[in-house]
Amino acid sequence: MGAMKWLVIFVLLGVCSKAAASSDIQVSVFTATSKTMILRWTRYPGASSYKISVAPQSSPSSPIAFATFSSNTVMGSINSLSPNIQYTFTVEALDNTQVTLSNAAVDSSTAPEMMDPIQAVKPKDSRTLIAEFIPRTGATHYVIRVQNDEGFYREDTVSSSPALIQSLTPYTEYKLRIMAVNDGGRSQPSLPVTAKTVLPPPQLSTSSPSNDSITVSWVPVANAVQYSVHLYKLGSNSDMKHNTSDTTLTVSGLEAGSLYIIKGFAWDMEGRRGEGSLYINQTTRPPTPSSVNVSMVMSNGEAGLSVSWELDQEVYGSIEYHVMSDRGLQCNSTSSSCILSPVGCGEAHSIEVTASNEAGPGYPSNPVVFITYPCPPESLDLVESSEENCTLTWDTVPYADSYTAFIKRGDGGEETCNTTTTNNCTYHCQCGYTYLMSVFAFNQAGSSPQGEILNHTTVPCCPEGVSVSAVSTDTLEITWMASRGAELYETRAADSSEVILCNDTAPVCALSDLNCDRSYSVVVTPCNEISGCNRACRAHTKDTAPCMPMNLQLNPKNSSCVGVSWTANNRAATYTVSAIGDDGEHTCTTSGNSCDITDLPCGSTYDVSVKATSAAGQSLPSYSDLLETEPCCPVTLTVDQVTQAMTNVSWSHAKGAHSFITSLTSPRGHARCHTQDSHCLMGCITCGTNYTVTMEAYSHSGHRSNCTYQGFSSSACCPSGVRLYRMAGNSLRVHWRSAGSSHSYVTEMIGGSNNYTCTASPGESSCDVANIQCGDVYNVVVAPLTPDGTKVMFCSQRLYSVTCSGSNIGNVMYRGKRSVD
Repeated sequence: MGAMKWLVIFVLLGVCSKAAASSDIQVSVFTATSKTMILRWTRYPGASSYKISVAPQSSPSSPIAFATFSSNTVMGSINSLSPNIQYTFTVEALDNTQVTLSNAAVDSSTAPEMMDPIQAVKPKDSRTLIAEFIPRTGATHYVIRVQNDEGFYREDTVSSSPALIQSLTPYTEYKLRIMAVNDGGRSQPSLPVTAKTVLPPPQLSTSSPSNDSITVSWVPVANAVQYSVHLYKLGSNSDMKHNTSDTTLTVSGLEAGSLYIIKGFAWDMEGRRGEGSLYINQTTRPPTPSSVNVSMVMSNGEAGLSVSWELDQEVYGSIEYHVMSDRGLQCNSTSSSCILSPVGCGEAHSIEVTASNEAGPGYPSNPVVFITYPCPPESLDLVESSEENCTLTWDTVPYADSYTAFIKRGDGGEETCNTTTTNNCTYHCQCGYTYLMSVFAFNQAGSSPQGEILNHTTVPCCPEGVSVSAVSTDTLEITWMASRGAELYETRAADSSEVILCNDTAPVCALSDLNCDRSYSVVVTPCNEISGCNRACRAHTKDTAPCMPMNLQLNPKNSSCVGVSWTANNRAATYTVSAIGDDGEHTCTTSGNSCDITDLPCGSTYDVSVKATSAAGQSLPSYSDLLETEPCCPVTLTVDQVTQAMTNVSWSHAKGAHSFITSLTSPRGHARCHTQDSHCLMGCITCGTNYTVTMEAYSHSGHRSNCTYQGFSSSACCPSGVRLYRMAGNSLRVHWRSAGSSHSYVTEMIGGSNNYTCTASPGESSCDVANIQCGDVYNVVVAPLTPDGTKVMFCSQRLYSVTCSGSNIGNVMYRGKRSVD
């Protein structure tokens, strides 16, 4: 450092020290060399000068040097020291009388002794030099100063020899100096040594233009006069060295698909080899695939070409094979096979296989021509010839060697037809079958894909077992066995005036609304949607049933016979008249238009109708008419007298009777009742009278039957004026007024504890009752006797009290009259 620089530092330090404020002086080492030490200290107030004394640390009491500085100085140096010695430096602040105001000491070592020049320098690479030197005792490390002629300057700190000097410029001359460093500082620089870095490595790039060559190229290296290229084959001990002054080198005669390791050097004009390049790996292109084979395969439902070849086991690294067809198909593989897809039928492919690695593709294989299987034949057509024979034809296709036609029948039967010369096939085809026909073409690659399928359905067969039956007067039911190939049946019934059609899928049909008593021609025609209808089926003739008789009329001839007539309008028929009632059916039969039904019972209702019958069946019955016979008379009729003037008439059930008028008739008057019941209560009857009993029975529709029964005689009249009279000997006499002298009368006296009876002979009007118990109340009845000796029950009673007079009858008192219970 120059004198001016040190002066500036001292002035600055002096200025700074004025601003410092400290109670004690402080000292520190600013810098040190092998023979000089520069110290700095703080200013002390009142000091007029500063003194530095130096003593070896081993003899601190034996100073070896002194130096004095003015009061304005805060930095000073001590010279003539010994290298690499540990010293104690003491700084004292002195006043004007040289009295020490404050002091401070610091220990420090001088720098090592100056180094010998660097012994040897050699290049490690183009940017690094290796320096060798003799170590210096006491040095903790070293500083190497690097300079060139262009002003480059740098100091590197190293710890030992040899030392690497890095990050230099290739092919540049440098001056190198070395300094030893310890805690005190660094030594003086050694004498310079000159060294030069070598050329930088060439930046190689490689490629393999063919499977037996490698091209190496690089950017020119400045100051290079020659280049060396070394090639090493992996797995071999051979080393191929090539020198050139050019920047491109192509090496031929190499092994295909092999890995080569390449390194390059540049040489300068001094004959020094420059830094070597990085190793570059380069593989030659792979060899040409051999034994290429092609076949057809199916992959994912698509047709493809399976291409295979032989692998070279000596090839280095991964190889990818590229397969290409001249029709634009290609595929890649790392194995020995690959599939080109999709391919179509009837295609000719020229196929090449090329192997590629990281160096690029090799030479392609010799082309292999392969023809795919033929396309399916088109334009299938069928011609039906006579005798149920069919001929299938198709168009020829390219690359086909032969054809096979498959004819499959709907029931599973199958025929095949092989041909190499024609494009047609004849086979037997029957009615009612669906035939599926397809044609395949063949060549060495195999069969064509499934092509057009011709679907041909022959007309359905005529049905067998046709049966025509009349199910009603206007309906024919036709049944048959289902015929092969039929999807729908058209049934036609035709007579001279009309045609009735029925279409159905079932093997049964009912043709209704036909004319009665007609002859119809019935044809069942099978049809299907594809082939239409078979119109060659034979007809069946069937007559419909007779027509229904009309204008039915009934003509009753007596109570058990009716005449029936109608209008007949059939060609030939027998007519049956039926009268159906609750007692069964009554019939008569005729070929004319009337007949009588006889033996019809009373009280019956009949539905009368007539049917026509012929060989074709029965007609509908005519509209019916209601026939009702006269009601029956009741078998029994009973007249019971309820009171003297009233009777109850009852009778048994009368079939067909809905209401009754019953009459009791006599010269003295008559009684009559009209009822729907089976009994009737009639008043106004005269006692002791003979009556004629008759009845009129009526049906619902008003038909009447007159019925006559045995006569009825009313009972004798009850007596009147009944009185009791007291007789001698506790006897009572009952007296009455008689209505006639032809009847006997009986008298009954009924008391609380005793009953008395007496009977009067015909013509008598009194009766005596002896031994009457007095003191009782008696009901007294006097009634005539019927011819059979029974008492008439409807005569009224009289109530009498019989008192006692002692032990005899006292008074007889009448207490009233009451009817019979």
